Amino acid sequence: MKVVIGLGNPGKEYVSTRHNIGFMAVDKMREKYGLDEKVKFQALISEKVIKGEKIIFLKPQTFMNLSGNSVIEIINFYKLDPKEDIIVVYDDMDLPFGQLRVKDKGSSGGHNGIKSIISHIGDNFIRIKCGIGSKKSDAVEHVLGKFNQTEQKELDEMLTEILKCIEDIISVQNLSQVMQIYNKKKIITK
Repeated sequence: MKVVIGLGNPGKEYVSTRHNIGFMAVDKMREKYGLDEKVKFQALISEKVIKGEKIIFLKPQTFMNLSGNSVIEIINFYKLDPKEDIIVVYDDMDLPFGQLRVKDKGSSGGHNGIKSIISHIGDNFIRIKCGIGSKKSDAVEHVLGKFNQTEQKELDEMLTEILKCIEDIISVQNLSQVMQIYNKKKIITK
């Protein structure tokens, strides 16, 4: 069993913000498979068997800075191994818009949602970092801002690539192979 965790903030005001790319990816996956959501583990969850493996899609409703509270609940309930069973999808300002980076461990890189998860389960879990680009302006303003017109046009392509990456992690079972593909791939070409 795997849990795909999309990070974001609940509430209408955050729906289309850069910080909610994790929620958007999970919603795109739900849409693809026609899944409903229910409330459990302080989150909205959906379930699907993909390639013979049960997958839970989880969107913590605790707000970004407390994402770890939801993640630890599902890990404890199902007795999961974070290193093998957890995939976290989130925004990264240090990557150019549209770039993905798959990692199997590491620091929070200043991301408060990841910092919260690390405080509960350690730093050894699979991450899909989704580049949202950086601005010279205020970081909080940037991540809580909406995608600009150019980014909006390319967002669907990026989300489709995130879905492929998630499915490859689930089916290929060889993370280094997936990392080689996605960490070098240029999704959005300007």
